[in-house]
Amino acid sequence: MRNSTRRRSALGIGLGFFLAIAANAQTIAITGGTVLPVSGPKIKNGTVIIKNGKITAVGGPETVVPADAKRIDAAGKWVTPGFINASTETGLVDVGFSGGANESRAQGKDNVAASFQPWLAYNPENVLIPAAREFGITSVVTWPSGGLVAGQGAVMDLAGSSLAEALVKPSVGMAADFESDQSAGVGARAELFAKLAGLLEDTRAYAANKVAYNAARFRTLPYRREDLEAMIPVVTGKIPLVLVVDQANDIVAALTFAKEQKVRVVIYGGAEAWMVADKLAAAKTTVMTGAMNNIPRDFTSLGSRQDNAALLRKAGVNVVMIGNAGGGDESGFNVRNIRFEAGNAVGYGMKWDDALRAVTLGPAELFGVSDRIGALKVGNEGNVVVWDGDPFEFATRAEHVIIRGVEYNTKSRKDLLTERYKTLPPDYTKP
Repeated sequence: MRNSTRRRSALGIGLGFFLAIAANAQTIAITGGTVLPVSGPKIKNGTVIIKNGKITAVGGPETVVPADAKRIDAAGKWVTPGFINASTETGLVDVGFSGGANESRAQGKDNVAASFQPWLAYNPENVLIPAAREFGITSVVTWPSGGLVAGQGAVMDLAGSSLAEALVKPSVGMAADFESDQSAGVGARAELFAKLAGLLEDTRAYAANKVAYNAARFRTLPYRREDLEAMIPVVTGKIPLVLVVDQANDIVAALTFAKEQKVRVVIYGGAEAWMVADKLAAAKTTVMTGAMNNIPRDFTSLGSRQDNAALLRKAGVNVVMIGNAGGGDESGFNVRNIRFEAGNAVGYGMKWDDALRAVTLGPAELFGVSDRIGALKVGNEGNVVVWDGDPFEFATRAEHVIIRGVEYNTKSRKDLLTERYKTLPPDYTKP
């Protein structure tokens, strides 16, 4: 009950804080650039107008620019929606080492922590946020980890100085493990499947008998009431079950599981997804995967290959790019590298437009926020990036990063360290 109250509070004040940010936003006119709306065709010599934190116009050179607008000359530049990294621990983990704060894992009960809402501990002053913004990341999805069911994810803008200012949408999906026997507290994969099925069945029983359960007139259930309550949106299809699974036969098992349990699933990782791309396409199941690594992590990912995303798209599978560099802490320190995942996917055969969609509108649609972020269209938040070239090229820089109509140029920790040690002290070892 306490978690439910806190969730309502976050939702209730979120709009107020968004309006507060918008009040500080300038009217901005980005002119003369190659505009890539994602939701529509490319516009050469295009114009994007942002007012009160929202996009008010997207068009060609004929677009009327307000007299009071701050102009950004984007001639020769590329203008895109802010990128979305859909798999992060942003604001929850300081630096990813054991000495730093880690708010991404809950203890739960019997390896189930469905009611866990990690974004409630979100730290807007996390030193990794400016580093992500410097690379054109304006929004992220934060996820918990660990156990059979780790908890819920939330969409955040990398803006503001509080949780309420950053929160775009809470509870957008439920993170679950479909391959790690040890993490789920079981001894074999088939036992894991049965345990997860049992949780869903108990959730349905709880939902149908709440009055009797609360009056102690219903059978005892093995999971906490708050976790069963949190699982109801999963069994009713309101949010997807985001399953960590790599091996091809386990992906097929996950699709069968979803059909039998009548739940929506998203495949997370999907190292061998290309092997069953036809089945994923037929099931209209999204795969969240990366393109920076083809080295098997273990025996569940022996079929890893860097053209995985390209092969999936060729088969008609919806793909959302996430980090898969392996050992590179892509969910924390290297959140910024999502554009290189997309660039590598293009290098390995994915269409450029598909790669752009996979880090913008694709994740926005998947998690129900495409009416706010992910595309340059009227009414969306003013999350816009002006690049000095192709954003998927390594040497390209994000020259202007605008979130909700406010341009951010906060120096990252890297910038501060560079400045600090740019001029070294004298070398006293020389005579």
